[in-house]
Amino acid sequence: MRTRRGISYKKPNNMCCDKRRRDDNIMGEKMIRSRKRLKSSSATPVATVSGQCDFLDTLPDDIVLFILAKFGATAACPADFVSVLSTCKRLKALGVHSIVLSKASPKAFAFKSENWSESAHRFLKQCSDAGNIEACYTLGMIRFYCLQNRGSGASLMAKAAINSHAPALYSLAVIQFNGSGGLKTDKNLRAGVALCARAAFLGHIDALRELGHCLQDGYGVRQNIAEGRRFLVQANARELAAGLSTTPSALMSGNWLTCNPLPHLRHGNMVGPRCPLLSDFGCNVTAREPHPSNRFLTDWFSDKVLSSGLRLCSHAGCGRPETRKHEFRRCSVCGAVNYCSRACQTLDWKMRHKMECTLANTWVDDGDGEDNGNVNDDGMVV
Repeated sequence: MRTRRGISYKKPNNMCCDKRRRDDNIMGEKMIRSRKRLKSSSATPVATVSGQCDFLDTLPDDIVLFILAKFGATAACPADFVSVLSTCKRLKALGVHSIVLSKASPKAFAFKSENWSESAHRFLKQCSDAGNIEACYTLGMIRFYCLQNRGSGASLMAKAAINSHAPALYSLAVIQFNGSGGLKTDKNLRAGVALCARAAFLGHIDALRELGHCLQDGYGVRQNIAEGRRFLVQANARELAAGLSTTPSALMSGNWLTCNPLPHLRHGNMVGPRCPLLSDFGCNVTAREPHPSNRFLTDWFSDKVLSSGLRLCSHAGCGRPETRKHEFRRCSVCGAVNYCSRACQTLDWKMRHKMECTLANTWVDDGDGEDNGNVNDDGMVV
């Protein structure tokens, strides 16, 4: 075969060839440096450009999913979880797997109200679709109260309640007691009591307290004063245990037993949050932390003006707004505060309103939050 060699063909320009080779070498080095990882089908570690071995690409997807699920279940804030997903394309793809999202902790999607966006909404929706019960409840509360999407929010809370989520059961009970999202005639007291009983069976403190007041007053259920007081005592005992579990150092030192005859209540200079039960005896135990959804509601409505005539629940750890006028109960003495439930009224009375309410000394409170003079607009005692 005749080749392109010989005298008849001109010798190629060496400068052009050298330049072409040099350009090819430069482009090849750039392509190698731009790649984050060199993947291999073999089970041996792959050597990167820097000479180190990348063992992540040799791990099967099942092991990576297990690691990501464990990390999502222990994440302290959304930034921790997002920072891991933004490390590489593989972690970003596996991080939104249903196995990982179903195990994510409430703190992993505890977004602040000022950081709320469509991407945050979409991430919460992905978590709820993956079967994350906490995400269903959180997104349900945000949609029902903040975004005013009542049907979708109630259905998400119901999905969590079906899976025995105690806060979702209690929130649905509050909606039934108040007829939230509907008319005044939409109240269903018996359904509210049933939901409270289920949440109380699961150990929810506010549901225990609400159920105790319902039984004492015969509100939606046959009156049983002895059984109601038993539930109130049980709620206080659980509150005491929760307060002491958050302050083990105070428990060991015995400082929480130091009983002062209400000095902070007499002078009105209560410093820091106190446990609603133990504050009546001057014990320094911090109150339990509110649910992330309640913190989101509080921050969301802190800088927003509600529609004319609507009010927020006066308990600092609640954040629920009214969905219609005169939905919440108000204090019959001062008329300046209002509450979505008896549990919120009892907690706020012991922590704050007892010191501020006009003519509060005329009311006798024996420590169980039984009757503090709060009635709703129909004249019903809280």
